[in-house]
Amino acid sequence: MTTMPEEPPGTVADAVLAEAAAVLEAQVEPEEVASMDALDQPRRLLLVHAHPDDESINNGATMAKYAAEGAHVTLVTCTLGEEGEVLVPDLAHLAADRDDGLGQHRIEELAAAMEALGVRDHRFLGGPGRFRDSGMMGLPTNDRPDCFWRTEVDEAAALLVVVIREIRPQVLITYDHDGGYGHPDHIQAHRVAMRALDLAADSRFGEGEPWQVDKIYWPVMPESQLRDSIRRLREAGDTTSFEDFDAAGELPSFVVPDDQVTTVIDGTAHVEAKLAAMRAHATQITVDGPFFALSNNLGNAVWAMEHYRLARGVAVPAGEDGRERDLFAGVA
Repeated sequence: MTTMPEEPPGTVADAVLAEAAAVLEAQVEPEEVASMDALDQPRRLLLVHAHPDDESINNGATMAKYAAEGAHVTLVTCTLGEEGEVLVPDLAHLAADRDDGLGQHRIEELAAAMEALGVRDHRFLGGPGRFRDSGMMGLPTNDRPDCFWRTEVDEAAALLVVVIREIRPQVLITYDHDGGYGHPDHIQAHRVAMRALDLAADSRFGEGEPWQVDKIYWPVMPESQLRDSIRRLREAGDTTSFEDFDAAGELPSFVVPDDQVTTVIDGTAHVEAKLAAMRAHATQITVDGPFFALSNNLGNAVWAMEHYRLARGVAVPAGEDGRERDLFAGVA
C-alpha cells in the first residue's frame, strides 16, 4: 500500500509556485523549442486539452513515457481554466468571483506539471487567455462572449491548424464527442481538434504545407477498471472517495465497455512523474482528495495504465487481448 504524504495546502502551493517560477524563468518560448527539434524527432505526439490539469489526469503517464523515449510531445491547452474551483484556502481570492486571477496562476501550475512530465513544448491555443474557461454546463459563464464554448469552431480550429502543420504529429490525443463527461470546453476541444485535423490536411486551406495525422485517440476508462477500483476502495474501508459511484451500479459517461478500448499504454515506469504533475495542479487537486485516495488505498499502479479508443487510423494490436501497446504502432 502506498501512502501519499500529508502536506498543508499552503506548503504544496508554495512549492508549486517556487518550482514553476524557476521553470518559467529558464524556459524558452514553446514555439522556439518546437522549431528547434520537433521535426528532428521521428515520433511526434500532439495533445489538445481544455484546461490545465486535464492533461496530467488523463494522459500524464503517456506523456512522460513518450517524452522519456525521445518523442516530441506537444500540449495545446485551450483555456486558462479561470472558472475552476480553488481548493487551496490561502489562494481562494483568485477565484473568478473575487480577484479573477486563477487563470494566471494556473499557467504556473501547468509549467510545473510539464517540468515533472519532461514535456518542453506546451502552449495555449491562440496564446494565453485567448479563450476563456466556460465553466460547467448550464452556468451563466457559458454565455460569456469570450468563453471557449461560444467561439466559432473554425476560428479556433484555424489556430490549431498552424500548430499541426508546424509540428506535423503522427498521433493526436483529444476528447470524445461528449468531452469525456460533458464539460462544454471539453466538447468544444473535441470539435476544434477534429475540425483542425481535416483542415490541416486540406491543401486549399490556409498557409503552410498540408499535414495528415495518422492516428487520433480519445482517452477512455474501461468499465472493468473503474468497477474494480471502487470495489477495492470499499473493501479497504474507504467509503467517501467516489462516494456517488456504486461498483455494481450505473457509472459516469466517461466509462466505456471494455470492448471499446483499443489501446493500453503501460506507464508503470512513469507513475511518480504523473503523480508529481497532478500535485503541481495544487488549486485543482488535493493530496487528500479522491484522486490520491486511489493511490493511498490501491497503490500507484492504478494510475500507470492509460486507456484509449482509436478514433481514426489503423490499429496494430500487440497483446493477447487484441489491444495496441504503442500509440505509434503502424506509423511509418
